[in-house]
Amino acid sequence: MPKFGIGTWRMGENENKSSVEINAVYYALKNGVRLIDTAEMYGEGGAEIIVGEALKKANVDRKELFIVSKVYPHNAGRDNLFTSLKKSLSRLGLDYLDMYLLHWRGRVPLRETVECMEEAKKEGLIKDWGVSNFDIDDMKELESIKNGDKCSVNQVLYHLASRGVDFDLASYMLERNIVLMAYCPLAQAGNLGNDILNNSVIKNIAKKHNATSSQIALAFIMSFDKRVPIPKSSSEKHVLENINSQNIILDKEDIELLNKEFPKPNRKMPLDIV
Repeated sequence: MPKFGIGTWRMGENENKSSVEINAVYYALKNGVRLIDTAEMYGEGGAEIIVGEALKKANVDRKELFIVSKVYPHNAGRDNLFTSLKKSLSRLGLDYLDMYLLHWRGRVPLRETVECMEEAKKEGLIKDWGVSNFDIDDMKELESIKNGDKCSVNQVLYHLASRGVDFDLASYMLERNIVLMAYCPLAQAGNLGNDILNNSVIKNIAKKHNATSSQIALAFIMSFDKRVPIPKSSSEKHVLENINSQNIILDKEDIELLNKEFPKPNRKMPLDIV
């Protein structure tokens, strides 16, 4: 999996914005992005259509791409998962997904979802599968199920001002080589929790690296092993800014300053979800 990708939450909800959104994804692809995250929930399939149109326009070799989508919890059982998956593939214009995630826990037993995911792998409809919004107890339960240890990703909300996963979940995942995909890595442009993009510590580090606050926030996430930020933007300027965050290497002093300003929790915190 690439160390950086783009998200598509809130895309595909308004037809008047579709051309701008298609262009944003296309622009990301033309500038080297290969990981795109989407879901059947986003715009009720609309975001997958946006991604599909951008993929068609960019015409990137399929083997270079890493496309992630997610299934609604109520569709994650034997009755609906394969139908949902095939609809997602149709909207994306693809034959298979590189990663298919259970969007969050629902009423369908995890055992049934895992069985379906493994069958989808055998049928060549997906390369791998994972989960989203799972806390450590959910992950432990998943691991106890037959083939539950095949889970390779857990996508969770993670940014500098929301580090609850650093108490226990992140280390648990790292020990098992499970990738942490970080959604809302910029705290929705600073609108979630603390206004991280206007934080003086981040701004000073950004100045040192001739970068933006957003780039520092993303570089911090990428400084960890097996953590992949997936920021979403419909602006070419911000898309390119986010992409270029991959070129920033934070030094030990930077990391120490950020850890001091945004410390890891010293107790268990509820998993943040939006």
